[in-house]
Amino acid sequence: MRILAAALTAAAVSANLMAAPAAVAQPTAAATVSACGELGGTVDADDMCRVHVENPTYRLDYSFPADYPDQQALTDYLTQTRDGFVNVSGMPGSWNLPYVLDGRGTGYRTGPDDGGTRSVVFEMYENVGGAHPQTWFKSFNWDVTKNAPITFDTLFKPGTEPLTEIFPIVQSEISRQLGIDAPISPSDGLDPAKYTEFAITDDAVIFYFGQGEIMPGAGGALQATVPRQAIASTLALEPPRVTP
Repeated sequence: MRILAAALTAAAVSANLMAAPAAVAQPTAAATVSACGELGGTVDADDMCRVHVENPTYRLDYSFPADYPDQQALTDYLTQTRDGFVNVSGMPGSWNLPYVLDGRGTGYRTGPDDGGTRSVVFEMYENVGGAHPQTWFKSFNWDVTKNAPITFDTLFKPGTEPLTEIFPIVQSEISRQLGIDAPISPSDGLDPAKYTEFAITDDAVIFYFGQGEIMPGAGGALQATVPRQAIASTLALEPPRVTP
C-alpha cells in the first residue's frame, strides 16, 4: 500500500487507486479503442505512445507501446490513475506543487506476430508533495493465441505450487541486487498476491515489487528475474516457438 505524505483525504484517494482492479477487456478484431487516443497522446516513430500534460498544479507523463493487444485495459487503468491524481492535486491545501505522476511502460514479447505473448510493465512514480515519493508497478500480459489476458493464476498449471521454486530465486536475486541478505518473510515470499505484476520473455518471467510490498520500504521498488527453465514444469505457457 502506498503511503503518501499528503492530507489524509489525498492518501485515501491514491490508496483506492492502487486497490481497485482494472477492468479485464476482451479485444476483438472490431475493437477500435486506442489507449493513446483516449489519453490524448501521440505515437512516435518507435510506435511508443507519449502523453504529456503540464500546468501549475501537476505534471503528468505516460509512455507505453502503442501496439499492446488489450487497449481497453491500458485505457481503464491509466485513466483511473490519472483522474485520481488530478483530483488530489486540486484539493484545498495542496502544497509543494506541481505534483508529478510518471508512468513508463516497457514492452516484452515472445513468439511470432500471430502467437506467443505480449507484456507491458508500467513503472509508476508519484510525488504529491510529501518527503517520500512512491514507486510501484502495474503489468499487463496477453496470450495472443488464446486472445485472453494472462494472470498469475493462468500463468501456471492448475494444482502446481510454483512459489516453492520461485521464492528462493527471488530472495537470492534481490539479495544480490541489494548486496545484503534480503529480509523477505516466508509469509510474503510465498503469498501469490505479491506476484501479480510480471512480464514474460522467451527466457524468463520477471516479477516486479513496489516499495514495501515484499520487504521493508527502504529497499525501494524491486524486480527479480526467474528463468523459465527453473519453473518449466509448472508453467502453463507453451515453450517459445523457435523461428527457423
